[in-house]
This record gives sequence, C-alpha cells and structure tokens, in this order.
Amino acid sequence: MKLSLRGVAKSYCGRRGETVALCPLDMVVREGEFISLVGPSGCGKSTLLHIVAGLEPATTGTVELDGERVLGPGAEIGLLFQQQTLFPWLSVRENVRFPLTLAHARARAGAVERDRQAARVDGLLRLVGLWDFRDSLPAELSGGMQQRAALARALVGQPEVLLMDEPFGALDAQTREDMQELLLHLIQHHRITTLFVTHDVDEALLLSDRVVVFSERPGRVLASLDVTFARQARSSELKLDEAFLHQKREILALLRGRARTEAQRDRLLFGLTNTPLEGGS
Repeated sequence: MKLSLRGVAKSYCGRRGETVALCPLDMVVREGEFISLVGPSGCGKSTLLHIVAGLEPATTGTVELDGERVLGPGAEIGLLFQQQTLFPWLSVRENVRFPLTLAHARARAGAVERDRQAARVDGLLRLVGLWDFRDSLPAELSGGMQQRAALARALVGQPEVLLMDEPFGALDAQTREDMQELLLHLIQHHRITTLFVTHDVDEALLLSDRVVVFSERPGRVLASLDVTFARQARSSELKLDEAFLHQKREILALLRGRARTEAQRDRLLFGLTNTPLEGGS
C-alpha cells in the first residue's frame, strides 16, 4: 500500500452557505499502480488531487503516504497540470533542472551530487525526445513539446507518487496519443504510483490499472474498476478490442446513470410511465 485515503471529504463555506464538493471516500493505492479518476466536471476530482498533494487540507479524513500522514507539499509527490507552468525565460534544460536547483540551494549539494543530478536531467530529456531542444526557450516549442518538458520536470525529483490533472486535455488528437504512449513508457520505466484525472474514458482505459468513477457534485465514488485487458497493441488497435469496448460501455453507463434516473423521475412526474427510456417503440 503506497497511498491510503480514509474518510477524505471537502466542503467550502461561502455566501450561499456550505457547499459539499467531495463526499467522504476511502481509497487504497498500491505501489506502482496507475489509477484514473473520471467523472463530470465539478465533481471533486481535482480537489482530491490537491488534498493528496498537500496543497489544501481535507475538511475531514486523512491521507497517508507509506504510513506517514501528508500534511503539506513534499518532494515525494510530483504534480503535472493541463496548463504547463514552464518559466518562459529559462531553457528547456534549465526548466527541467529547476526543482533540483531549489534542492541544491537548501541542501548545499556537493559537486558529485550535482553531476549525478545533471546526468538525470539529460537522461530525461533524451527519454522525452527533447535532447535536441535542450537549449530552446518554451516559446520555441510546440504545445506537445512543452508538455513533454513539464512531464520531465515533474519526474526529475524522482517522486514516489505522480499526480496528473488532465495533462493532455489541450493537445490535438495525434499529439495526445503520442503523449499517452510516452507516459506509459515513462511510468513503466520509473514504476511511479500515479493518480490521473481525465474526462476521456478511452484515455483512462488505455493508461490505467484501475479506473475510479465519480458521481456529479457532491462527488462520491460510484465504482472502482480493474482494467482487465492486456496492453499489447497500440492504442488505435486496443480501441477496437472487445474487452476494451465492454469496459468502456460499463464506465459510460455509470456516468450516464444519473441522467437516466432523472429522466425516469421526470416521466413518473408527468405520468409517462409507459414511454420507454431508451429506444423501442
């Protein structure tokens, strides 16, 4: 067990009173496991990542990493968001190295350690395909290349857990598919425990060991589904696999369940009980 969430919930107080963003949930994440969180906008998925990262406190409940309670941000947890936050005045290499630069300043790392970490930066740049652009500024890169740099920066500190909030949402379809395959390679190479927020069910299934489905706000867990098919083929081929399609239909049915429930309620209210809910005549 790498991560343990017990009774984690979040509420906000505003002019309209209390708003429950996230209902109490329990979750156990095994070491090296890749879990995708899917659900409607505003259901608390990103909020949950912020709580796990220690960026904001839970209203109730606890988060533990290796049995130790998470009380704030730390180097053990890496973050990657949809909008990359590269520093525009730093080169790609300097951006990737930046977390280590901060660590050097705090720990006063010696020459041997600095050389070792510089080699790690260069190795990651090669892994993400940016070695030839190591001295370029972010403005000189495409959106996909910028996200590759941001991914390398998230990994350079060798985090034990990686939290990703729709990191590929702004990319075009082909670049997104390329980034998915790169991410799979890197995660398998480094064996990093990962929580990944996405609205794309295909993406969740292609990347994950497990998919956790959330309801509309206030967010609660509807299901936690193990991904059962093997990832031997490329993503374009997997999307035609019957096991893939079965699990996709299962997740979509869960996501649409509330809409069907509300449609049934409306029909009952208006006395349309003989009208079929789906198809038919």
